[in-house]
Amino acid sequence: MIPRVRRITAVCAMGAALTACGAAGGVRQAPARPTVSASPAASRPPVLAPGPGGLTPVFDHGPRTRGRTLALTFDADMTADQGPRAAAGEHFDNPGLIRALRALKVPATIFMTGRWADEYPAEARSLGHDPQFEVANHSYSHYAYTEKCYGLPALDPGEMREDVEKAYASLRNAGVPHALPYFRFPGGCYDQRALRALSGAGVTAVQWDVVSGDAFATDADAVTRQVLEGVKPGSVVAMHCTRSAAPTTEKVVRAVVPELRKRGYRFVKVSELIGETGKHR
Repeated sequence: MIPRVRRITAVCAMGAALTACGAAGGVRQAPARPTVSASPAASRPPVLAPGPGGLTPVFDHGPRTRGRTLALTFDADMTADQGPRAAAGEHFDNPGLIRALRALKVPATIFMTGRWADEYPAEARSLGHDPQFEVANHSYSHYAYTEKCYGLPALDPGEMREDVEKAYASLRNAGVPHALPYFRFPGGCYDQRALRALSGAGVTAVQWDVVSGDAFATDADAVTRQVLEGVKPGSVVAMHCTRSAAPTTEKVVRAVVPELRKRGYRFVKVSELIGETGKHR
């Protein structure tokens, strides 16, 4: 979950009830932009080459000079201990948002936790089979990969790769046939230790350059302004598809999509931006 910044004050629930926040804070390091490594199989998504010493590569936005393309990304957050809250009626999904994206014909990348896929397998399967979307990995339990990440429980380095693999297993079990080799750190928090722990997992870590501010927001107009003011060619916009913690997102999407199209922007998936980065660094 990404906190509100600039006009919108972040509010993060702590402890076991936390869905998660992150982005403009947290432990982030910015390695030099790595080169892309295209898969030999044309049908496979592009990935970035490992960083120095084989570190997991990090992608935060596409090229600024290849036209007005941008990617909307949505985190499907759910922690390992939120099952009772879901059983009591709390909504960690957002079908209205997905219907809006389909109606507007907006391709998008969904970063899904394994726990979310366990809770909503039919929705996970539907997204995984819809060519308008691509599904990527957001960890299994939405626990942090660093210390001091917005109150999230932290994983030990030895647990990190297993957590990523467990998430992919949940996506497969839910019926997602081709989860992409892209990973978003919970809270956006990472450091050299986390990048090293995931080395060899074959994933590209995907961050963002635009924080929508939809996490815990109640003012859709403020979130809309924040997105419209932050977007640049090649941007990756971080949003959420969790009704309980981001109730304004559907309204925001219905406002920003037509406005950005009027400004000449074309919506693409993260995989396309990564492919453009490799060809036109």
